Amino acid sequence: MAPPTTTATTRPPAAPDGGFSPARIARGLVRARDRAALSTVGRGSGAPDSAGWPHGSLVLTAAGADAAPLLLLSDLAEHTRNIAADSRVSLLYEADPDADDPMAGTRAAVLGRAEPGGAEPDLRRFLARHPGAADYAGFADFRIWRVAVARAHVVAGFGRIGWAGGQETAGPRHPALEAAEAGIVEHMNADHADAVQLCAAVLLGCEGEGWRMTGCDPEGCDLRLGGRVARLAFDNPAAGPGAARAELVRLARRARSAGAGRNLGG
Repeated sequence: MAPPTTTATTRPPAAPDGGFSPARIARGLVRARDRAALSTVGRGSGAPDSAGWPHGSLVLTAAGADAAPLLLLSDLAEHTRNIAADSRVSLLYEADPDADDPMAGTRAAVLGRAEPGGAEPDLRRFLARHPGAADYAGFADFRIWRVAVARAHVVAGFGRIGWAGGQETAGPRHPALEAAEAGIVEHMNADHADAVQLCAAVLLGCEGEGWRMTGCDPEGCDLRLGGRVARLAFDNPAAGPGAARAELVRLARRARSAGAGRNLGG
């Protein structure tokens, strides 16, 4: 099952004071990207001499409302069997995998322990991020895994390298917004699709027609068009549904103002 092509780039978020914040950058990449390189500890199943060696895989990812990495894995996969024996994992996220100079780009290695049995909202968020996964998510051997982040290592350019702890990297939790998320996403796509499209085109520079919202959390919302994804960050953290709607209105107004007179055809 090949992952879709992703072309939208991600601008890592800065700290409120404009400084370097490894935690914010790592969290922003986990929220924004839809895939990562997964490293697990080999258990030597198919090849006995591979026991204890790092095992690399390409996996599709989503983020929980609290920015915890989410994976939909088959119990039959080698990496899942590795995790069952040793839950320690590392996920490498890149801001722009298609950059001309990948080594100049921002990336984050997120370390943690993978835990099976994510709650229904986690599965919903994953399937919203990856609609194609619905074709196999119901198979008996597939289930959601949630990564409890222990620390993250960020490289964001010369002199911008650092570690962040798991508690720093975690995003804010607002149960009321989490409960209202599905309704907000449905409302935006059904009644304000033009605003979603305008924000994608004007504020993010995304090409193409038909961008849709797939998720909304306290720090922004996720967009998707075909195999491309993008992240629209809020100016201010949203502590509830009303605040999230206010941020979306503010972004839509900014997009309309900036896009006035522009040719926004696909």
